[in-house]
Amino acid sequence: MKRSLTLICLLFPFLGFGQKIIVSEDMPLRNDLNYEIIGELKDQMLLFKNKTLDYEVQAFNKYLKETWSKKLEFEKKNVKVLGITSSKQDFTLFYTYRKRGKTILKANKYDAGANLKDSTTIKNYGFLFFSPNFEVVRSEDRSKVLAFFIEKQDIVRTLSFDVDSLDIMWEKDFELDDFYYHEDFHQMTVSNEGDMYMMLDRDNFRSKRKEHHFEVFSYGAGSENLNNFKIPFQEMLSYDAYFNYDNLNKRLIAGGLYSEKDLSKAVGYFYLNVDPETPSNHILSFEKFDTEFLSNLMGKKKVSKENRIKGVPEMTAQEIVLRRDGGILLVAERTRYLERRSGNSGRIYYENQGRFLVDYYYDDLMVVSIHPSGKTHWKTILHKKQYSQDDNGAYSSYFLFKTPSNLRFLFNDDIRQENTVSEYVLNGLGEYDRNSILSTQDLQLRLRFRDALQLDANELIIPSERRNKLKLVKLEY
Repeated sequence: MKRSLTLICLLFPFLGFGQKIIVSEDMPLRNDLNYEIIGELKDQMLLFKNKTLDYEVQAFNKYLKETWSKKLEFEKKNVKVLGITSSKQDFTLFYTYRKRGKTILKANKYDAGANLKDSTTIKNYGFLFFSPNFEVVRSEDRSKVLAFFIEKQDIVRTLSFDVDSLDIMWEKDFELDDFYYHEDFHQMTVSNEGDMYMMLDRDNFRSKRKEHHFEVFSYGAGSENLNNFKIPFQEMLSYDAYFNYDNLNKRLIAGGLYSEKDLSKAVGYFYLNVDPETPSNHILSFEKFDTEFLSNLMGKKKVSKENRIKGVPEMTAQEIVLRRDGGILLVAERTRYLERRSGNSGRIYYENQGRFLVDYYYDDLMVVSIHPSGKTHWKTILHKKQYSQDDNGAYSSYFLFKTPSNLRFLFNDDIRQENTVSEYVLNGLGEYDRNSILSTQDLQLRLRFRDALQLDANELIIPSERRNKLKLVKLEY
């Protein structure tokens, strides 16, 4: 009989009062296996497994005991799964395959028992001389999906898809002038109405600092033509930025980090609020880091005038949390990756088939609350230090668990076989508590918080990978 592990306050003080952890049985984890947590449908937790040529859905009850598994059948064995979106009743899987040289994009809708409810060919692209690198972007409410790829380096082929009705809302192909994907493309997002917003990062060089701007292309079901507008960056350089569409206030919002001249360091943060209907009336504000905040972020207790810190290197804008009033919480993280060769460098280098060893560092978090006017409400630093090697940072960083009253940042204290899981509980005034909530000692868990999924205001599911074994871990508050 399969076993499930339930712990309620038995690990005190490492598991706080009122919290419960449920762990599934081990599942073999092969090198060719990819998986995605679909979510909780009709009191069942569903897990999608992609074994290169085999596609399977596993179901677990509320105690994470496996109840059934089902193999999914497709037109061909070598389909490419692009992504999954789910509701409480069903889930929809997007995939592509080639048939007689033609590239076909499809969507299959399944019920909670992984039974095929409906299927549609979204688009037959005909014969293409290349294999498109499709990307799919989901709307905030998961009701719309934007699918796109770049053809011939400068032609953008897009379509917006309604998940509920399985209908194309619109499709649009357009060509960009002076476009270099790896240099100019920044982000694509889609609203709950199915409208596309494509952001380009133009002329982001020190030599062209005065010309630097974001260029935004938009298109929707009611659009006659492709719309575009430019946001001049006031002679600053964008170090990193994260865009989101505010469906409540009907605004395109961005937050991020900026530089003045040297793109190797961020000197402050910025906020952008744009009404796509009247983009000239946008709000763009900049706030420079003060000396004390910089010192705290860099871990420097005392800094002389001669050695004062001028900026922060290796900072990433991870996400923005939208406030109901149109403001944001900007979350940025100190991250860096170092390639190296050990003292026995030749042997290490050749045994890894020409690859260097890679060290991954995920350190402190910066959280800034910004009013819709662009004025800073508060800012704080959440300290952590995570180091790992050759794991692509899979066990590092954090998961943001959102509740109506606070935000919880969950993370592994150390990246090793046995460690402590901690959280920062942050309220709307920027005040926080740090708690140790779980010890993985003797539990044989290595939690991948970056791939966790929030189920509701009290529960989340986290995958654990350890020694070629996969487990699902449910944490209930």
